[in-house]
Amino acid sequence: MISRTILPIALQGDVVSGTDQFSLGDTAHSLFFSPKAPVDGFILGAGPVFLIPTATDSALGGEKWGAGRTGAILRQSGPWTYGALANHIWSFAGDSSRRDVSTAFLQPFLSYTTPKVTTYALNLESTYDWKRDDWAVPVNFQVNQLFDVSGQKMQFGGGVRYWLDSAKGGPDGFGGRVNLVFLFPK
Repeated sequence: MISRTILPIALQGDVVSGTDQFSLGDTAHSLFFSPKAPVDGFILGAGPVFLIPTATDSALGGEKWGAGRTGAILRQSGPWTYGALANHIWSFAGDSSRRDVSTAFLQPFLSYTTPKVTTYALNLESTYDWKRDDWAVPVNFQVNQLFDVSGQKMQFGGGVRYWLDSAKGGPDGFGGRVNLVFLFPK
């Protein structure tokens, strides 16, 4: 079983009612059940995904609980890793005055890792909102470095994002990203 938790911390300016927001976002937690060994050279995983309303600013969260299915396929060939992750989440509870959630997510990715464990990555994080009939399609380029602190493996990195498409009034142009990932390899 592989666990993947995304808890965003967002800072955005002048997007909602001309004000700035700095907040936790909603958490997406995925569980992938995967064979112990690759299948024909591919690492496969599938399982449930959960949406947890953890946003500390209502402008940056849906105030809905959700669940759905997720899957991933990837291949590692030398220093290269490529593949895709996908999920679909439907809301089942939460604030009844807020819009229900029915979103599909597709993330194709390509990365290259150097001998010093620096990774250069390119991906799309495409989200289709079935309730609004809208796409959000940012392309991301990141540089990440793996390191060890007292036996705990971590990855720190950052990069740039450019919005290829988004909903009317949604994000556009360039943005940035900083990430810290805790790794718990077996």
